[in-house]
Amino acid sequence: MHTPTIGFIYPDHAAEDDYPRAAVLLGAEFPVAHIYGTDLHAVPELLDLGSPEKLRHGASLLAAAEPDAVVWACTSGSFVYGPEGARGQVESLAEAAGVPASSTSFAFVEAARALGVRRVAVVASYPEEVARLFVDFLADAGIEVVSMSSAGIDTAAEVGTLTPDQVLTLAVTNDHPDAQALLIPDTAMHTLEVLPKLEAALGKPVLTANQVTIWEGLRLAGVTTVTGELGALFAERSRHVDH
Repeated sequence: MHTPTIGFIYPDHAAEDDYPRAAVLLGAEFPVAHIYGTDLHAVPELLDLGSPEKLRHGASLLAAAEPDAVVWACTSGSFVYGPEGARGQVESLAEAAGVPASSTSFAFVEAARALGVRRVAVVASYPEEVARLFVDFLADAGIEVVSMSSAGIDTAAEVGTLTPDQVLTLAVTNDHPDAQALLIPDTAMHTLEVLPKLEAALGKPVLTANQVTIWEGLRLAGVTTVTGELGALFAERSRHVDH
């Protein structure tokens, strides 16, 4: 039986240990290739981080694993290009990798659609200038952001040090009653282990960057895996992933 293999291109180092954690839960292989840039949540640096050259290099690092799909595991390094630019980014990545490709920004859109979610709250770790670009990206996809909070954290490395309790506090204090789901859009944040607590505390689906990135890779590979440990997105009722 073929074991699904999804390759992830991950910027620098922060919360990449979420991927082997999920691989064990889902019975899949999740090789992670690292690319490097200036570890700063600022537009010029993020444009450089998601450049075609860097992503081609990431794809080449994953080639030996023969992935079924490849995902650029960076939200800000994709939405900063805007909807059209982000589409071009993943098209170039797919061409370089020779397999279907996506990015975390599109993963959020597809995950929201799979759950039938149209109104969301966004809890961003980024500075507000960057977080606003994510709101614009979602709006282009028909997803209304009813509230957006910004923690104003400048670097991914700092985000990666947030504890589960700190992540839970961020989520609970920045939810909105009109939101059908809460979105936490930074792959530098450790979120997988706290997902069940987040959803229990809020009483609604929570979509986090590493969670949706993994789900999107499996979706591209035509794989549906159900587990109770990775939130509503991976629950039985969200199996209708293609629209």
